[in-house]
Amino acid sequence: MVSKDDLASAYTLAGMQMDLSGIIGPLFSALLLPLAGVSFIFGANGLGFLLMFLALLQWKRVKVQSSLPLENFFESLTTAIRYVRYTPGIKILLARHAIFSFFISIIPSLMPAIGLKELDLPASHLGFLFTSMAVGSVLSGAFIIPWARARYSPQRITTFADLVLVLDFCLMAVVHRPYVFLVVAALGGVGWTISASELWVASQRAMPDWARGRMNATMVMVAQAATALGGVIWGLAAHHGGLVPTFLGAAVFALMLMIVVRVVPALQISIDFTKRLSFESAPVSIFSQNLDPGRLLAPQDGPVSITAEFNIDPTRRDECLELMRDARMIFLRNGAHRWRLYGDLHQPNLIRMEVVVPSWKQHLLQRERMTKDEQEVLLKIRSLRTDPNPPQEWISLSLEKEVLNKRVRTGGLPPGYIDE
Repeated sequence: MVSKDDLASAYTLAGMQMDLSGIIGPLFSALLLPLAGVSFIFGANGLGFLLMFLALLQWKRVKVQSSLPLENFFESLTTAIRYVRYTPGIKILLARHAIFSFFISIIPSLMPAIGLKELDLPASHLGFLFTSMAVGSVLSGAFIIPWARARYSPQRITTFADLVLVLDFCLMAVVHRPYVFLVVAALGGVGWTISASELWVASQRAMPDWARGRMNATMVMVAQAATALGGVIWGLAAHHGGLVPTFLGAAVFALMLMIVVRVVPALQISIDFTKRLSFESAPVSIFSQNLDPGRLLAPQDGPVSITAEFNIDPTRRDECLELMRDARMIFLRNGAHRWRLYGDLHQPNLIRMEVVVPSWKQHLLQRERMTKDEQEVLLKIRSLRTDPNPPQEWISLSLEKEVLNKRVRTGGLPPGYIDE
């Protein structure tokens, strides 16, 4: 709905609306709990969700007619899995979401227990703790996040926010005065909002439009799974070891993990790369802009093989193979289910690249998913050719289905042998 440049500001604005609701909701609950009781509060909350559902039913969404065939559920699921598997940036972001959700889950899991056992608060006052967190979130969204984004990279901002959360874990373990603890809860809201906001904005920058819905669902699924796992682990740790040791242990564990991923090069998971990404469309096949199959194919026809053949400069063979690694990832994450590279035995410099997609529909979708950055990789490969003519490129339709659909397969036996 917004441009790439306005993405961070739009998410901050949407987050502030949620944070304001986070202030009003717990505050009203704390005030109404002794007056109306728990049943009334949960009933009113359920009624609010019902009204929201009815409002969504009245929403008339403008449907954009696609010129390409749509994927069914299983094709869409397979595409999402393939995109995650062959996109290193998405893997980094999934790891960051999982780690963050795992550690941050200690606050909603155990802060009410601290309020009841360590602060001796009545149940009706627990809402004030979450209200304080929401206040910290609003302050960070209104003042800290815009200031930080104008001066620092996303990785430095999240590192600062994570250090604030580590400090907050320690303070939650040692501060047992109710009014001071409200400030500690607000500090937790500051760290939580800053880190979550930067991670989510980085995730949106790392997704092409065609995969955004599926990748957002994947991010939420991983984050919720990590939150559930964290809630179980922190709850068991608090039950067997106590609240104070659990919070201190979480702080030490988080700090050690931050040091390890910063020191060990193979484990570095910085999110700064997302600011350099571009997903501007540039439809291509392999090298040709308009590869003509020769006849009209149905969307379900397939598998389809697209092959390109060209001679390369022998002095730049290593460079070609390095670019081919990138090309392999490009085609596999955009819809291909097989990628092969062959070298001719008679002409060592003759390279043949084959891309196989499950159907003609997937070939059309793959062409539309190509970006200019990905096209540049293919153009670099093309520049390594020694032949001045364009690369030979052709498309083939698999006939295996027709072969396997034959009722009688003699396997080389004489005709009529099976009937006899």
